[in-house]
Amino acid sequence: MVEEDRLLIKKALEVVCGKWRLFILLHLAEKTRRYSELRRLLPDVSEKVLIQELKALVQLGVLEKESFNEVPPRVEYRLSDRGKAVMPLLLQIKEIGRYFL
Repeated sequence: MVEEDRLLIKKALEVVCGKWRLFILLHLAEKTRRYSELRRLLPDVSEKVLIQELKALVQLGVLEKESFNEVPPRVEYRLSDRGKAVMPLLLQIKEIGRYFL
């Protein structure tokens, strides 16, 4: 394996690895969601971990975050164009899981 291949695979794994990242991305593939919606959809993830994962995905450019100047504060997350490009692969991963059930 050449060095470039290794770097590309490492970068791809940054996006999809993590216990909760795939679930976050799959929920956001459906529509833009508020933080509180994601919290309800992923009850087994701690608030700290969810915040960390969302922040990391925004920094990677996979998600876009929009904060509204309202009371109470409202924050929404959506897939970026990069995030949308990842979805076909995530759906294939889901099919692999179905195959091994």
